[in-house]
Amino acid sequence: MIEDQERTRNPMNEKSIDTYLYCAMSIGEELLKNGAEVGRVEDTIQRICMAYGALRVDVFSITSSIVTTVYGQGFETHTQTRRISERGNNLHRLDELNRLSRWICQERPSADEIMERLDEIKNGAVYSFGWQLLIYALVSGSFSVFFGGDFKDMLASALIGISLKFMESFLKHYFSNSMVTALLCSVAGGFLANAAVRTGMGSHVDLISIGNVMLFIPGLAFTNSLRDMFSGDTATGLLRFMESCLLAMVIAIGFTLPNFLFCTQCSL
Repeated sequence: MIEDQERTRNPMNEKSIDTYLYCAMSIGEELLKNGAEVGRVEDTIQRICMAYGALRVDVFSITSSIVTTVYGQGFETHTQTRRISERGNNLHRLDELNRLSRWICQERPSADEIMERLDEIKNGAVYSFGWQLLIYALVSGSFSVFFGGDFKDMLASALIGISLKFMESFLKHYFSNSMVTALLCSVAGGFLANAAVRTGMGSHVDLISIGNVMLFIPGLAFTNSLRDMFSGDTATGLLRFMESCLLAMVIAIGFTLPNFLFCTQCSL
């Protein structure tokens, strides 16, 4: 009876430690992939492992990797590592993952239940491609008007935003590097903006382009980099900051290059 109570209180043992650590790492990986700051990732993994009986949990996370070592009674030290190759922003999924982690710490379900709930979150409903096209058009057109564009600029920027969404979805199947995708989309956006003004569909190249630039600006990543640095995660904050600056530079070069080429042709 005493052994059963101890097993319930401390479900981690030599046989199950790798399984529960794998579950915690999987949740941490999804948090990092969907835009969470590293402090939240490390705290979530630590709380889940401690809830299952670990006496000490050392977690180290940067933007592309998670390393966790677990110590406890009844089992030897165990370490697992995850390599994060893709990152994005999905605030709804982050909210669902936070709810899942709180439920795990309160109820301490089995590993199978955890992975089942995690799979439900990963395979949850997302915006359809049609809605994504509409969102790209609204964002592009709205920012174009916000910065002083007229109706023609708004319409041209919205149509270019739709074209860039098609192009982005196509390029992601062939390029895993987000900077390459951003560069090609930026160059295409610059050419389309100039073409729109040349054909009379738009009035101002800069005001059309500024609406399309907003689709790719890494605002959330830049904000998280500052949050990481203020939280004491200086290394991760600097990595995010440099990635954000490089991506912003790539986007600027991509939109500027077509303008330079069109201006050169005009001067000739």
